[in-house]
Amino acid sequence: MSKVYIVGAGPGDKELITLKGLRAIEEADVILYDRLINKELLNYAKEDCELIFCGKKPKLHGLIQEEIHRLLVQYAKEGKVVTRLKGGDPFIFGRGGEEGQVLRVENIPFEIVPGITSGISAAAYAGIPLTHRGISGSVSFVNASNPDNRPVEEWEHIAKGADTLCFYMGVRHFPKTAQYLINAGLNPDTPVAVIHWGTFSHQKTVIGTLENIEEKMHQISNPSMIVVGEVVHLHKDLQWFEQIAVEQLN
Repeated sequence: MSKVYIVGAGPGDKELITLKGLRAIEEADVILYDRLINKELLNYAKEDCELIFCGKKPKLHGLIQEEIHRLLVQYAKEGKVVTRLKGGDPFIFGRGGEEGQVLRVENIPFEIVPGITSGISAAAYAGIPLTHRGISGSVSFVNASNPDNRPVEEWEHIAKGADTLCFYMGVRHFPKTAQYLINAGLNPDTPVAVIHWGTFSHQKTVIGTLENIEEKMHQISNPSMIVVGEVVHLHKDLQWFEQIAVEQLN
């Protein structure tokens, strides 16, 4: 019987996928996978499973979203088990909701399999707890791909709405984002962490402040997760993963 699994593969470390997500890979006749998944996960697919890359790089898209929708419907209507394998979590800036809506209209059964989103995992691997007693009691996840599209009032809401801010898809324009946050009332000395390739063996973390992070952005590119807030100070005490990676190389 045909079915579509919309699966969050987690942030990159292949061991962070759920057991249910792994089972969806093993059962699939067709897997449509994104750019940022750990490709080693595809080794768990059946030998005759059809693997279709449909990732999107910034400014360089693979299959457009409408084509992904078409393929999900096509293969499911052919009676196949389809796994849509996404980096992170499908419902956190993953467009999994859009894909589920298309499948519902076509009366195709589907399941959503949550994954660990990069806002949580990259920060954890950098030794930054998003919440910490006495420092942070709230977190916001923010799409930062187009900071100029937000009105002043929205930036004020973002700046004051949570103790810790996690910015997705925001590296290219983060100097602008930092200035908007300062203009909205955040202290220019508010700490910032930019975590590149979070949870992968080559993860790199750059620490700065809203005021000076622009001077350090040349060290980082996409994909990166950006964390803003006082919890970033805990990085110096709690960083563990990058230290292990260096020790393993030596």
